[in-house]
Amino acid sequence: MAELTRWQILDLLNRPGPLWLTGIDLSGIDLTRANLERANLEGANLTGTTLARANLQGANLEGANLTNANLGGANLTRANLFGAKLTRANLFGTKLEGASLLRAVMVDANLTKANLYGANLRNADLTGVQLTEANLRAATLPDGSIGRTTQPRPK
Repeated sequence: MAELTRWQILDLLNRPGPLWLTGIDLSGIDLTRANLERANLEGANLTGTTLARANLQGANLEGANLTNANLGGANLTRANLFGAKLTRANLFGTKLEGASLLRAVMVDANLTKANLYGANLRNADLTGVQLTEANLRAATLPDGSIGRTTQPRPK
C-alpha cells in the first residue's frame, strides 16, 4: 500500500467501520484511543505504533508487525493475532479475552495485568514475557494445556 499522510490516516480513521487496511504502514503513529473495531489490519506494519486504550475488538491482525508497539489498556477481545509479531510490545492491562494468538511471537513482551481469559496461545513464543498478575484462566497455553490461574505478583 502507498504511504499515507497523517491527514489521510486521520480521514480513514473517521470513516464508518470496519476499515480495510491490509498491509498498511502505520509504524510510529500515535493512534491512542482509535476505534479500529473489526478492522482488517492483516500484514500491517505497526512497529512502534501507540495504540494505548484503542478499540481493536474483533480486529484481524494476522501476520501484523507490532514490535515495540504500545497497546497498554487496549481492547483486543476476540482479535485475530495469528502469527503476529509482538516482540517487546507493551500489553500492560490489555484485554485479550478470546483472542487468537496462535504462533504469535511475543518475545520480551509485557503482559502484566493483561486479561487473556480464553485466549489461544498455542505454539506462541512467550520467551521472556512478563505475565505478572495476568489472567490466564481458560487460555490455551503454548504447550496445549489450559490455564487455570492468574499469575501471582512477585514477592
